Amino acid sequence: MKTLIYDPGTEVVVVVEGKSGMKAKEYLQQLQRLDVMIDQRLQEKADLQAGLFSTGGVDYTKERVQTASPGNAGYEKKVIRMIDLEREIDDLIDEYVDLKHQIIGEIQGMKKPDHIRLLYLKYVKNRKLEQIADEMNYSYQYVREMHRAALKEFSQTYTNLQQGVL
Repeated sequence: MKTLIYDPGTEVVVVVEGKSGMKAKEYLQQLQRLDVMIDQRLQEKADLQAGLFSTGGVDYTKERVQTASPGNAGYEKKVIRMIDLEREIDDLIDEYVDLKHQIIGEIQGMKKPDHIRLLYLKYVKNRKLEQIADEMNYSYQYVREMHRAALKEFSQTYTNLQQGVL
Protein backbone atom coordinates (compact mmCIF):
# COMPACT_ATOMS: atom_id res chain seq x y z
CA MET A 1 0.00 0.00 0.00
CA LYS A 2 1.26 3.47 -0.86
CA THR A 3 0.75 6.40 1.48
CA LEU A 4 1.49 10.13 1.33
CA ILE A 5 3.70 11.90 3.87
CA TYR A 6 4.31 15.65 3.90
CA ASP A 7 7.71 16.64 5.28
CA PRO A 8 7.54 20.30 6.40
CA GLY A 9 11.33 20.51 6.66
CA THR A 10 11.85 19.83 2.97
CA GLU A 11 8.33 20.85 1.86
CA VAL A 12 8.04 17.64 -0.17
CA VAL A 13 5.30 15.05 -0.25
CA VAL A 14 6.71 11.55 -0.37
CA VAL A 15 4.97 8.36 -1.41
CA VAL A 16 5.88 5.59 1.01
CA GLU A 17 5.42 1.88 0.39
CA GLY A 18 4.15 -0.34 3.18
CA LYS A 19 1.53 -0.18 5.91
CA SER A 20 3.13 2.56 7.98
CA GLY A 21 2.63 6.22 7.17
CA MET A 22 -0.43 8.35 6.60
CA LYS A 23 -3.62 7.52 4.81
CA ALA A 24 -5.33 10.15 2.65
CA LYS A 25 -7.57 11.28 5.52
CA GLU A 26 -4.62 11.73 7.90
CA TYR A 27 -2.70 13.59 5.22
CA LEU A 28 -5.58 16.00 4.61
CA GLN A 29 -6.16 16.49 8.35
CA GLN A 30 -2.69 18.02 8.68
CA LEU A 31 -4.24 21.41 7.87
CA GLN A 32 -6.58 21.15 10.85
CA ARG A 33 -3.72 20.05 13.10
CA LEU A 34 -1.59 23.02 12.04
CA ASP A 35 -4.52 25.39 12.51
CA VAL A 36 -5.02 24.15 16.08
CA MET A 37 -1.30 24.49 16.81
CA ILE A 38 -1.27 28.07 15.52
CA ASP A 39 -4.35 28.96 17.62
CA GLN A 40 -2.73 27.47 20.74
CA ARG A 41 0.52 29.39 20.20
CA LEU A 42 -1.43 32.63 19.64
CA GLN A 43 -3.34 32.03 22.88
CA GLU A 44 -0.09 31.33 24.73
CA LYS A 45 1.37 34.58 23.35
CA ALA A 46 -1.73 36.54 24.39
CA ASP A 47 -1.54 35.08 27.90
CA LEU A 48 2.15 35.94 28.11
CA GLN A 49 1.49 39.50 26.92
CA ALA A 50 -1.27 39.92 29.48
CA GLY A 51 1.12 38.86 32.24
CA LEU A 52 3.91 41.05 30.90
CA PHE A 53 1.95 44.25 30.66
CA SER A 54 -0.21 43.89 33.75
CA THR A 55 0.62 45.80 36.88
CA GLY A 56 0.99 43.71 39.96
CA GLY A 57 -0.53 44.56 43.28
CA VAL A 58 1.44 46.60 45.78
CA ASP A 59 1.47 45.81 49.48
CA TYR A 60 1.64 49.15 51.28
CA THR A 61 1.59 47.55 54.73
CA LYS A 62 5.21 46.39 54.45
CA GLU A 63 8.23 48.55 54.94
CA ARG A 64 9.51 50.01 51.70
CA VAL A 65 13.07 48.98 50.85
CA GLN A 66 15.05 50.01 47.75
CA THR A 67 16.76 47.02 46.10
CA ALA A 68 18.70 46.33 42.96
CA SER A 69 15.72 44.94 41.01
CA PRO A 70 16.50 41.25 40.53
CA GLY A 71 12.83 40.94 39.57
CA ASN A 72 13.66 42.03 36.02
CA ALA A 73 15.10 38.59 35.24
CA GLY A 74 11.56 37.16 35.11
CA TYR A 75 10.47 39.98 32.84
CA GLU A 76 13.40 39.34 30.49
CA LYS A 77 12.58 35.62 30.34
CA LYS A 78 8.99 36.44 29.42
CA VAL A 79 10.12 38.82 26.65
CA ILE A 80 12.51 36.20 25.26
CA ARG A 81 9.75 33.55 25.39
CA MET A 82 7.39 35.94 23.57
CA ILE A 83 9.97 36.52 20.82
CA ASP A 84 10.47 32.75 20.48
CA LEU A 85 6.69 32.26 20.30
CA GLU A 86 6.43 34.86 17.53
CA ARG A 87 9.05 32.95 15.52
CA GLU A 88 7.23 29.65 16.12
CA ILE A 89 3.94 31.21 15.05
CA ASP A 90 5.50 32.66 11.88
CA ASP A 91 7.04 29.28 11.02
CA LEU A 92 3.75 27.46 11.62
CA ILE A 93 1.83 29.97 9.51
CA ASP A 94 4.34 29.58 6.66
CA GLU A 95 4.03 25.79 6.90
CA TYR A 96 0.22 26.06 6.99
CA VAL A 97 0.04 28.34 3.93
CA ASP A 98 2.38 26.11 1.91
CA LEU A 99 0.55 22.92 2.84
CA LYS A 100 -2.86 24.52 2.21
CA HIS A 101 -1.78 25.61 -1.26
CA GLN A 102 -0.45 22.13 -1.99
CA ILE A 103 -3.54 20.31 -0.71
CA ILE A 104 -5.91 22.60 -2.63
CA GLY A 105 -3.94 21.86 -5.80
CA GLU A 106 -4.08 18.13 -5.13
CA ILE A 107 -7.82 18.19 -4.42
CA GLN A 108 -8.40 20.15 -7.63
CA GLY A 109 -6.43 17.50 -9.51
CA MET A 110 -9.19 14.97 -8.91
CA LYS A 111 -11.75 14.11 -11.59
CA LYS A 112 -15.17 14.19 -9.88
CA PRO A 113 -16.47 17.71 -9.10
CA ASP A 114 -18.55 16.53 -6.13
CA HIS A 115 -15.47 14.87 -4.60
CA ILE A 116 -13.42 18.02 -5.16
CA ARG A 117 -16.06 20.16 -3.49
CA LEU A 118 -16.58 17.76 -0.59
CA LEU A 119 -12.87 17.39 0.23
CA TYR A 120 -12.33 21.14 -0.11
CA LEU A 121 -15.18 21.93 2.28
CA LYS A 122 -14.17 19.19 4.73
CA TYR A 123 -10.41 19.64 4.93
CA VAL A 124 -9.68 23.18 3.75
CA LYS A 125 -12.79 24.95 5.08
CA ASN A 126 -12.96 22.60 8.10
CA ARG A 127 -16.70 21.94 7.82
CA LYS A 128 -18.52 19.00 9.35
CA LEU A 129 -20.15 16.41 7.10
CA GLU A 130 -23.60 17.51 8.36
CA GLN A 131 -22.92 21.08 7.16
CA ILE A 132 -21.58 19.80 3.84
CA ALA A 133 -24.72 17.68 3.34
CA ASP A 134 -26.90 20.75 3.85
CA GLU A 135 -24.74 22.89 1.57
CA MET A 136 -24.62 20.31 -1.21
CA ASN A 137 -28.31 19.35 -0.81
CA TYR A 138 -27.57 15.68 -0.17
CA SER A 139 -28.51 13.43 2.71
CA TYR A 140 -25.96 13.02 5.50
CA GLN A 141 -25.64 9.28 4.76
CA TYR A 142 -24.96 9.96 1.08
CA VAL A 143 -22.28 12.52 1.97
CA ARG A 144 -20.63 10.00 4.32
CA GLU A 145 -20.47 7.46 1.50
CA MET A 146 -19.26 10.10 -0.95
CA HIS A 147 -16.58 11.14 1.56
CA ARG A 148 -15.26 7.58 1.68
CA ALA A 149 -15.24 7.41 -2.13
CA ALA A 150 -13.60 10.84 -2.39
CA LEU A 151 -10.80 9.81 -0.02
CA LYS A 152 -10.28 6.67 -2.07
CA GLU A 153 -10.17 8.70 -5.29
CA PHE A 154 -7.77 11.20 -3.71
CA SER A 155 -5.46 8.43 -2.59
CA GLN A 156 -5.50 6.70 -5.98
CA THR A 157 -5.19 9.92 -8.00
CA TYR A 158 -2.42 11.36 -5.90
CA THR A 159 -0.46 8.11 -5.77
CA ASN A 160 -0.64 7.90 -9.56
CA LEU A 161 0.49 11.48 -9.93
CA GLN A 162 3.42 10.90 -7.59
CA GLN A 163 4.51 7.79 -9.47
CA GLY A 164 4.89 9.94 -12.57
CA VAL A 165 6.89 12.60 -10.70
CA LEU A 166 9.19 10.43 -8.60
